[in-house]
Amino acid sequence: MEKVRIGIIGCGGIANGKHMPSLAKIPEAEMVAFCDIVIERAEEAAKKYGVEGAKVYEDYKQLLEDKTIDVVHVLTPNRAHSFITVDALDAGKHVMCEKPMAINSVEAKKMLDAAKRSGKKLTIGYQNRQRNDSQFLKAEADAGTFGDIYYAKATAIRRRAVPTWGVFLNEYEQGGGPLIDIGTHALDLTLWTMNNYKPAYCLGTTYHKLNNDTETGNAWGDWDPAKFTVEDCAFGMIVMENGATINLESAWALNTLDVREAVTSVCGTKAGGDLWNDGVRINGIRQGRQYVLEPNLSAGGVAFYDGAAGDSPAVREARQWINAILNDKNPCVLPEQAYCVTQILEGIYTSAKTGDIYRFNK
Repeated sequence: MEKVRIGIIGCGGIANGKHMPSLAKIPEAEMVAFCDIVIERAEEAAKKYGVEGAKVYEDYKQLLEDKTIDVVHVLTPNRAHSFITVDALDAGKHVMCEKPMAINSVEAKKMLDAAKRSGKKLTIGYQNRQRNDSQFLKAEADAGTFGDIYYAKATAIRRRAVPTWGVFLNEYEQGGGPLIDIGTHALDLTLWTMNNYKPAYCLGTTYHKLNNDTETGNAWGDWDPAKFTVEDCAFGMIVMENGATINLESAWALNTLDVREAVTSVCGTKAGGDLWNDGVRINGIRQGRQYVLEPNLSAGGVAFYDGAAGDSPAVREARQWINAILNDKNPCVLPEQAYCVTQILEGIYTSAKTGDIYRFNK
């Protein structure tokens, strides 16, 4: 296989903002089919990104009937991730599904089972793993710099930056608000850095404190309180089977100046590290003295996962995904890892609703 033939299902914001422009920079990738329930969006995407003769569909099942398509990118609202991905895998396609994996663990497990059943590759769009700072922190963790990581903090906090377009505010379509939207990135980075995917229990809280505000000062204009059915912020504490603790904080609208998104801090027996201002800080003790190391990530270096140093995280993600298919390798984001993220997010939401601790593997 010299070219990977790709079908795009869902031609909205994330497709146009991330996936299609990134795939267009990969010489081995060809976008040959486009599907959207709004046919005009699929037609526009085909004109802009498709190969000559690219096909356009309203029904994704018709796209899946094309046996020449190797890969499908599922870029729909969250509720549709599971059943479209399962159908695509069963149709013999490799699948890149945008995050989160699914709206709950039952639906995510269906995707995981379909991948195993079909023998096809499945990955989830956690492109923040491809950032320079994330990869440096992960490499240090893998090298044993931090020792036994027993505490971490996953942070995705916005001050007043609620997405007011699409279906972001619709709980039925999305399954939640900032926790499942941006908190999922911070949690993925944290679990990946720790290499720990065995949660024992969690406790969570969610808040709808600002949903009814009208003069909001929001970055993308005032939201409609009647449509804001998801939480405006959510917090969780996760305890892993080995005793490690993770604090997860996520918000679209919080009255705070401590605004950071898709970052993690890890604390181990030998040292600690955090993602800070697009860089990395590593702290520890040497020769009986405290030290802080801040590597220069703008000079030299390579991407660890089949990317070029100058690529954006989204392009690196696309490149390593296509390379995984061409070379029959595992993608950077394994579906089992994304499944664990979904389990934990569901646990936090469930704990928030019940007011009780949520236990995994019960």
